[in-house]
Amino acid sequence: MRRILAIALTMLLMLSLSVTAFAAEVPSGVEDGVLTIAMECAYAPYNWTQSDDSNGAVPISNVPGSYANGYDVMIGKKICEANGWQLEVIQSDWDSLVPGVQTGTFDAVIAGQSMTAERAEQVDFAGPYFYATIVCLTTKNSPYANAKGLADLAGGSCTAQIATIWYDTCLPQITGANMLTAAETAPAMLMALETGMADFVCTDMPTAQGAVAAYPDMVILDFSGTDGDFQFTEQERAENVNIGISMMKGNTVLHEAIDSVLSTMTVEDFNELMAHAIEIQPLSED
Repeated sequence: MRRILAIALTMLLMLSLSVTAFAAEVPSGVEDGVLTIAMECAYAPYNWTQSDDSNGAVPISNVPGSYANGYDVMIGKKICEANGWQLEVIQSDWDSLVPGVQTGTFDAVIAGQSMTAERAEQVDFAGPYFYATIVCLTTKNSPYANAKGLADLAGGSCTAQIATIWYDTCLPQITGANMLTAAETAPAMLMALETGMADFVCTDMPTAQGAVAAYPDMVILDFSGTDGDFQFTEQERAENVNIGISMMKGNTVLHEAIDSVLSTMTVEDFNELMAHAIEIQPLSED
């Protein structure tokens, strides 16, 4: 019995040491005092590219002469100010964001990512740093402009951004939907709607609000709280509406530092900051 107990204690100690060693092997990435974050820089109002540093924009380190701004940049600046870090922004395509975190190419991703269970298997998430409902967008002159639920969208041509819950889970819930090829970027998704290739698109509320500001002929179809809304389990719904900041698995130092800042902000704080991002996004003046 004593021998079995000794073996068990030894195995427990080894497991504890292994976990500790693993944590020690994961660098925080901010040892140099710089938080390097990635985003598309093309996903207003979360993030976008502009030609100068107006409205608090910061340089895009891998695109000389260009600057990033938007809700994600504003959140990144708040995190850096609270921790005494400098902020570095890298432009990276949507599909490369998770791999970039996993390989340490950048410290974190602040890019409007939903905190899905699938992503959480690959990266750790801090946050949420925004809570967003899922909606559809169409044009004012569309036969779908007065839709009251998903049933009213039956048979329409539609799309959404690639590798998102909108395309993979939401659009398939629409009966007889003619799902077009997924758009590579949010702007490409909106252009498909604006040019008439798609009858409607699926996205989250901030993206839709930014789109309406940029394209006055678009309208938001918000079915939330009705029987005609997209259907998820409560866990799936929480994952789909919570937007988080991703980092390498086991990066507890960075995780805790970011959460210590986000935990001081309320839903109202997030909404107010997002409203400001929508107000200053470049296309909102067009």
